Amino acid sequence: MRKHLALAAILPLLAACATGQKIPKPNVALPVAYQLQPTPAPADTPIDKWWMLYNDPQLQSLEDEALRNAPDARSALARLEQAKATRSSALSAFWPQGQIQGQYDRTGTTALQGGEINFPGFGNINVANQGITDSYGGNFNVSWEADLFGRADATRKKANADLSAARFDFEASRTSLEANVADQLFQARGLAIQLDDAKQEALIEAQLADVATKKAKFGFGASSDADQANSQLAQTKAQVTDLTTQLYAARRTLLVLIGHGGDPVDSLPTVPDVGTPPPIPASVPAQLLARRPDVREAAMQITSAKGAYRLDQLALFPTFNLTPGVGLSAASELGAATVTDAWTLGASVVQPVLDIPRLMAQIKVQGFQATQAVIAYEKAVQTAYGESDNALVQLGSDEERVRLLTTGEAEGLSAYAASKKRYQAGIDDLTTVLTAERTWRSARTALTGAEVQALRRSVQAFKALGGGWTPPEIKMANASR
Repeated sequence: MRKHLALAAILPLLAACATGQKIPKPNVALPVAYQLQPTPAPADTPIDKWWMLYNDPQLQSLEDEALRNAPDARSALARLEQAKATRSSALSAFWPQGQIQGQYDRTGTTALQGGEINFPGFGNINVANQGITDSYGGNFNVSWEADLFGRADATRKKANADLSAARFDFEASRTSLEANVADQLFQARGLAIQLDDAKQEALIEAQLADVATKKAKFGFGASSDADQANSQLAQTKAQVTDLTTQLYAARRTLLVLIGHGGDPVDSLPTVPDVGTPPPIPASVPAQLLARRPDVREAAMQITSAKGAYRLDQLALFPTFNLTPGVGLSAASELGAATVTDAWTLGASVVQPVLDIPRLMAQIKVQGFQATQAVIAYEKAVQTAYGESDNALVQLGSDEERVRLLTTGEAEGLSAYAASKKRYQAGIDDLTTVLTAERTWRSARTALTGAEVQALRRSVQAFKALGGGWTPPEIKMANASR
């Protein structure tokens, strides 16, 4: 019998050693990043409010309102608070557990004696009251696990990792919200510029159509020129209608983002001006691992998965519990009271035996989950490298496009103005003017699109690199404090 008990005690320890699955280390090779970009000095200290670098009061106001009131921001905060409560619950499981129990009973007692009351079939029964008995009792029982194998420490490490992951998820959610607000604002402003251009184009084409109609009326031009001008005017008016609808939708989307989806669209002005993106310094690859919240969250997920793996291993070991308790009871009958007290000091040990196969299978499952967490971290790092590299390369390309299109738009405007004067003087025909106008409008539309794209790309770059950086003037102000 003793041999069987010894085997039952040793078997889980041998099983724990046999299930020592090796969790791989992340394979994060530093890429040859940013090959197409200039290599200025690495970025400086990150700041939380990266959007302030745009020096845009409306953007700053919208970002602050979104972080305070947007559903996404409030949901992220609720998830973080839930993670804090979950951590407290997990750690409190290793504190002494217990409850106080109280009891009260009142009992009325009567003695049955024959001779006074006749019950058919039972004879005469005399009923005499014997009194009331009150009973009181109370117990305080405590259970506490004697942690001999490090379960509490493993639980604490896993809980801390889960909370850290939740904090980084909170930061990632807010960063995504911030980028979406800035991107949507710049997109709406781009549509406002296009709408303003389309309205101006409609005014110009209305004037050209009027001139063409008058020329045809007095025999100085063909009626087909007037028809062509009116056709172009109708197309431009249709474009105005379409852009008006798109701008309305963009403003409504932005209001929803900041948590004011029920407000009227007119409460959100969109000035037809985009501005220029702030300079974005280069970032070395290693900085991404410390900046991007999604990468840091993935790293914490590895720690959490390893903690769960360790706890599953410790489930094979015995559990020791101490169970002290005290109790007090009292009873009173016919004026006499009896009081007793008692205490207990117990201990128990639980050793899994028959459920060892299930526990070993669970250890393997958790080991593979930890491996998946490592792979997810590798993917997060590679994604961060790829996004930041692409954002910087594409932003550089967008800025070059803006420079070239700015020159092209200026030349197109000059050519259109000259052609319009020649048409009014009777030198050029209407087709030449419309062609010149169409060329200029096409160049202006391309320029506006490139400017908006550059601004939106700069937002993507800030998000990809994990935040903004302290401008020199702010740095000097902080140093003087």
